[in-house]
Amino acid sequence: MAAEKSRLLISYMTGCFQTGQEDYNRLRPLAYPQTDVFLICFSLVNPSSLENVRAKWCPEVRHFCPDTPFILVGTKLDLRDDKDTTEELKKTKQTPISYRQGLAMAEEIRAVKYLECSALTQMGLKTVFDEAARTALNTPLLKKREKKCLIA
Repeated sequence: MAAEKSRLLISYMTGCFQTGQEDYNRLRPLAYPQTDVFLICFSLVNPSSLENVRAKWCPEVRHFCPDTPFILVGTKLDLRDDKDTTEELKKTKQTPISYRQGLAMAEEIRAVKYLECSALTQMGLKTVFDEAARTALNTPLLKKREKKCLIA
């Protein structure tokens, strides 16, 4: 989630697409307090990343911030119909995650919304951040504390 979210934000803010892996298992929760909305991201071309939403990311967010809303975001939308990517997935008897599968997971984990985007092409990227801001600003918890908007 951290790597995907970082790439989304960097792509949105700078127009650049970054690759690389981040591992902040111990440090990540330090950024959670006073977060207004979470973007829980998974790769549309990595089925195990969708399972990690259920097994790791959703439980972690609910543990540290049980009342904070989150949006489920399928990333790498540009690769879902990419021939080379689908051929690679076929080798392991896998297929890209469909919109319906993503939506079903969002409903299962009670995400406030399900969106898909590509940091590379920026398709759907503005919508992700617009919806995150809208969700953060419409969260009733903001009335209980100083009004700030932090997207983690």
